[in-house]
Amino acid sequence: MPPPQAPIPTTKPDKFYFFYGHRKPSQNRPTVRGGLFSNRQTLNPKPKPKTTTPYQPFDIHKWDPHFLPNNTNPNPNPNSNSHSPDTSFSISQRLSPIARFIIDAFRKNQYKWGPTVVTELNKLRRVTPNLVAEVLKVQTNPTLASRFFHWAGKQNGYNHNFGSYNAFAYCLNRHNRFRAADQLPELMDSQGKPPSEKQFEILIRMHSDANRGLRVYHVYDKMKKKFGVKPRVFLYNRVMDALVKTGHLDLALSVYGDFREDGLVEEAVTFMILIKGFCKGGRIDEMLEILGRMRENLCKPDVFAYTALVKMLVGNGNLDGCLRIWEEMKRDRVEADVMAYATMIIGLCKGGRVEEGYELFKELKNKGHLIDRAIYGSLVEAFVAVKKVGSAFDLLKDLVNSGYRADLGIYNSLIEGLCNSNKVEKAYKLLQVAIREDLEPDFLSVKPLLVSYAEANQMEEFCKLLEQMKKLGFPVIEDLSKFFSLFVERKGPITALEAFTHLKAKGYISVEIYNILMDSLQKIDEMKKAILLLDEINGSNLKPDSFTYSIAILCLVDLGEIQEACVCHNKIIEMSCIPSVAAYSCLAKGLCKIGEIDAAMMLVRDCLGNVTSGPMEFKYSLTVIHACKSNDAEKVIDVLNEMMQQGCPPGNVVCSAIISGMCKHGTIEEARKVFSNLRERKFLTESETIVYDELLIDHMKKKTADLVLSGLKFFGLESKLKSKGFKLLPS
Repeated sequence: MPPPQAPIPTTKPDKFYFFYGHRKPSQNRPTVRGGLFSNRQTLNPKPKPKTTTPYQPFDIHKWDPHFLPNNTNPNPNPNSNSHSPDTSFSISQRLSPIARFIIDAFRKNQYKWGPTVVTELNKLRRVTPNLVAEVLKVQTNPTLASRFFHWAGKQNGYNHNFGSYNAFAYCLNRHNRFRAADQLPELMDSQGKPPSEKQFEILIRMHSDANRGLRVYHVYDKMKKKFGVKPRVFLYNRVMDALVKTGHLDLALSVYGDFREDGLVEEAVTFMILIKGFCKGGRIDEMLEILGRMRENLCKPDVFAYTALVKMLVGNGNLDGCLRIWEEMKRDRVEADVMAYATMIIGLCKGGRVEEGYELFKELKNKGHLIDRAIYGSLVEAFVAVKKVGSAFDLLKDLVNSGYRADLGIYNSLIEGLCNSNKVEKAYKLLQVAIREDLEPDFLSVKPLLVSYAEANQMEEFCKLLEQMKKLGFPVIEDLSKFFSLFVERKGPITALEAFTHLKAKGYISVEIYNILMDSLQKIDEMKKAILLLDEINGSNLKPDSFTYSIAILCLVDLGEIQEACVCHNKIIEMSCIPSVAAYSCLAKGLCKIGEIDAAMMLVRDCLGNVTSGPMEFKYSLTVIHACKSNDAEKVIDVLNEMMQQGCPPGNVVCSAIISGMCKHGTIEEARKVFSNLRERKFLTESETIVYDELLIDHMKKKTADLVLSGLKFFGLESKLKSKGFKLLPS
């Protein structure tokens, strides 16, 4: 007979696990909400009516607390450095649940420390040092991290460990608060946790990676003198290397002195750091002394170390030091590789010592090494620079015989060398060779030929070359602009203008070329020729640009045609462009000379409102007008004194500003006091003082007439005066 079975229960008893819901809160286990289980609901023990709901796929946005419907703004503070929702979610997956709760408490309070954050954190029984370190590793707000770090330290029975201190240091440095991070050793010492060498190493590494050499020395000095921590050889090397890289060789040598006083033994890295420092500072004799000590006490440098030294000295232009290093390498019987030879040869060629570089080239060739094409290119360029084109072609033949193909840089150097030697036909043939080899020549290839044809007045050959350039796809007009910029510097604007005359008939014209020629003519005071070029532009299909009109303003003001210059200024404004600062200054001075003071002052304001760095005279002109509001000559003179202390003597514009300001805000007597002061101090001649006095009277009459006319118009008396036969003149 089978044993009796227990009765089957009607309902299954409820089981509450952490997976199904929150644990029952107690004094030692408060409820933890947030993180992975923040959206889960505790199962209700009472049975619920079964309802059929359609199946919905899992949506990550409905699970992440940053995307909840009641919290659509995950980061309401745009200025804070908090994480974005995507970043917070990815970080939260790597954190423990309690760490996620702390991060979530920060987020709920907009990443600002306050009583609400403290209330949330007090729900936890205790925050451990490892938990503090975990939170600080992902914290992006240094102020919030600092408040949280100090709050955690105030817990009963709590002591920070090295991990939390280090995480706090990394957090501060990550957000450029390295000065605060440097105070952590003092904080550790005050809290009964004296810093070890590891803490100082972290700070030194941070400063070293950011190239803050003086900060590295500050931390090292604090470690040695204040805390008495003795660095290891590795940390000494780190400190010296950081100081050498940032150019503080003397401080690095003082650290090396401490190194020897501590009785430590140099490693190969120690010697190489000092050797590099001496090479960088150009102190070759001291470098050789350290190299000898390294050779005697430890080992000889290898070929890689010697190559690094040569490269450093080449970068500093110390070729004599390079040769001495090369002799030391031979003395140590270190076999130089191709990289060492290439570094040395290229450095000597760039320094103009091509003969010594060529000797090393022959030495390398005799050893049977595979020579890089860059070595050939540097030697060819150097031989062309010293006008030894024959030697350069010998290298080209050797290059081809070695199985290489010459690059475009080598051809460009040889073409330039042939043109400089007046062998233009050979240079043209060499250009055709480069074209046949599909090297796609550029402007540097044809520039020497264009210059040679223009200097020899062979404009037919010049135009033939331009036609070939057009067939090869050259931007001919742009290249001609580059050519004329170079040709004006070499031969002057008159010769360049003659060459351009031949090209105009062929249609090779552009506004850029006209601008180059006009600018060069204006600089040599050929104003009329520059204006003739402007007339040519207006008579062609080209449209002048703002630079064209700016040059024309300079020329027209110099010729005394102020009205025409104003027309050019207006055309620039119609183009929605801005004149050059020189055009502003020149036109303002021209307007002041003809008594158009109001227009000049308006131009001054327009200039300062449109350009970033206007003339100093313009800035002080507005200051003078402002000082005139007090109707006190002494205040205006104080402004002029400050202006002269800045190295800007009072000119035409400033004197016109005195007239404008005093006629508008002051009196004629105060203006005359200012001009008398300038006359006594010999900033104005007697004739200039008389001219400015006449301008002052005329401008005051204009202002008075304008004021009377405005009053008549305001009171409606203008029509009555006209009916009686009075005629009002326009202001």
